[in-house]
Amino acid sequence: MALAYSKVTAQGQISVPAEVRRRLGIGPGSVLEWDEEGERIVVRRSARYASTDIHRALFPAATPERRTLSEMKEGIRHQVRERHARR
Repeated sequence: MALAYSKVTAQGQISVPAEVRRRLGIGPGSVLEWDEEGERIVVRRSARYASTDIHRALFPAATPERRTLSEMKEGIRHQVRERHARR
């Protein structure tokens, strides 16, 4: 028995039913992988980690050092100068 059904639009798009999204643990921005296994087409999550997991790994929950407005503006000026400097 089928878990759920989807309808293909004229543009070739489908909606992933809520039950399937819940079981796969996917949400907006998730990438699905389509694979052929004999006579079957299998759909699975493409990446092992979601973008939010990667973000948390790169930017730990520690509170960043506080900066004043003038320090932030100077940092922006410095980055713009570095990026657009003639070499």
